[in-house]
Amino acid sequence: MFNIVLVEPEIPQNTGNIVRTCSATGARLHLVKPLGFSVEDKYLKRAGLDYWSDVDIRYYENSDDFFSQHPDATSYFFSTKAPMSYTEVSYKLWDYFIFGKESCGLGEDILRPNYNRTVRVPMIGDTRSLNLSNTVAIAVYEAWRQNGFVEAKMAGDLDCL
Repeated sequence: MFNIVLVEPEIPQNTGNIVRTCSATGARLHLVKPLGFSVEDKYLKRAGLDYWSDVDIRYYENSDDFFSQHPDATSYFFSTKAPMSYTEVSYKLWDYFIFGKESCGLGEDILRPNYNRTVRVPMIGDTRSLNLSNTVAIAVYEAWRQNGFVEAKMAGDLDCL
């Protein structure tokens, strides 16, 4: 259905919650190293409960590895520095949603060349950012809503982009 990409996630509970969101929506999860935790972490497993086996998870050594394996992917980059709201985009099945680490988001080296596909979740006041797992859920559910909540579980052997 959709592809969730976490670039250097730092907090195991967030990634565990995102695993649950991927299970609920049929999204594939891409984890870009270095990870700020072990995938054996008890907090990671607790947050993801028993959903780990339901999710297609792919690992990459670094962002260059990820982008070289998906050169033609239609990707949207989430950042508080984005010019447009996430609701201004028409998402398609198989799109990639790329999120940075909790402490500082995506780096300028990733954002700068992709500025026209960088989106934000609007916030009021002095709020710096939302929790990563909340932002992922907002994004994937909006994309799924736009596509009529189609039921499309990703097959493990299906290589889309």
